[in-house]
Amino acid sequence: MKKRVEKTYRTVDWDGLPLLSQTVIDEAVRIQQIPAPTFQEAERAAYIQKRFSDLGLADVTIDPMSNVFGLLRGQDSGLPAVMVVAHIDTVFPQDTDLTIRRQGELIYGPGLGDNSIGMAALMAVASMLSLSQPAPKRGIWFVATTREEGLGDLGGMKAAFGTLRDRVGMVINVEGLAFGHVYHAGIAVRRLHVTASAPGGHSWLHFGRPSAAHGIVLLGAEIVSLKPPENPRTTYNIGMLEGGQSINSIATQAGLWLDLRSEQPQALEALEQQVRAKAAMLTGEELQFHLDVVGDRPAGKLEIDHPLVQGALAALELVGVRGSLETGSTDGNVSLAADCPTVTIGITRGGNAHRLDEYIETGPVAAGLKQLITLTLAAANVTDDFIKETRPQ
Repeated sequence: MKKRVEKTYRTVDWDGLPLLSQTVIDEAVRIQQIPAPTFQEAERAAYIQKRFSDLGLADVTIDPMSNVFGLLRGQDSGLPAVMVVAHIDTVFPQDTDLTIRRQGELIYGPGLGDNSIGMAALMAVASMLSLSQPAPKRGIWFVATTREEGLGDLGGMKAAFGTLRDRVGMVINVEGLAFGHVYHAGIAVRRLHVTASAPGGHSWLHFGRPSAAHGIVLLGAEIVSLKPPENPRTTYNIGMLEGGQSINSIATQAGLWLDLRSEQPQALEALEQQVRAKAAMLTGEELQFHLDVVGDRPAGKLEIDHPLVQGALAALELVGVRGSLETGSTDGNVSLAADCPTVTIGITRGGNAHRLDEYIETGPVAAGLKQLITLTLAAANVTDDFIKETRPQ
């Protein structure tokens, strides 16, 4: 794969890259200007569906989850295709001010890096490869997914990969701000909504009765006293607290939202059981706890010597970047968990993701595009034996 990547890089005509890079930046801004909170991506999906059609992709469709599909046909439709994917949802509410601010080589805008620039780069690759001759050996499915963020629980990718699973042999996932990194493993994530209930009452008249709010605070203190293992790395985070009726009422309802992560599913399961044991310890006749699983992201891994991982690192090296290997939680978790070779790569650098002052750097975009184009085209031209040998049966 590494040799295929190097050969591909040498044979691509890069003369139009500066113009293509500016096109990607402009397209990213257009995408970013369309609100797309998780579960409310339909408007942005409709725009991308039209753009896929304008690019001449085949079989352009949009599914009930608002995932958008488009196929660049290969020379042999019988070969497993490459799936190139980028998510289109953001963490920002529908009414967020999406005004762009430019400062030198930086562009600020909520959701611009995560993941409008990634989606724009995906479309640029589709545009460039649709005009290249000859067509690649195998087809390339370009997919815009929804529900990647937060409580979306990778729902878009779960549905999209489920649709294409029997037709693809490799996945390249694009995260806008991940340039210079190659994510080869997806960590396991479990998210819990923990609620407490109690009879309630007046803060003065009924002092001493169990309170749902007190119960949640006590449970939270028990959770933060836990010491998860450092190896495999395992973490927890209480992201939100809620509940109560008024300052002078003994709360009848309260809750917390808990994010649990680990590099190893068994360690994640052990941590979750510790949380459940803490809740059981605090449960009494009048104070009850209920734990609902609201997120379950599967884990998967490619070994670092896998040809696709090495190919991604080689593509970075060709643009003058020494890549670093990473683990994380992305759409790539879904296909990795299904034993489909998958890497996640980026387009540029930036910062403040998930904040209103999120920004991208425009300088690295050209190199990021070179990397993505090279890896995608190399993957689409590998032999069928490569797919069979690298994907478990």
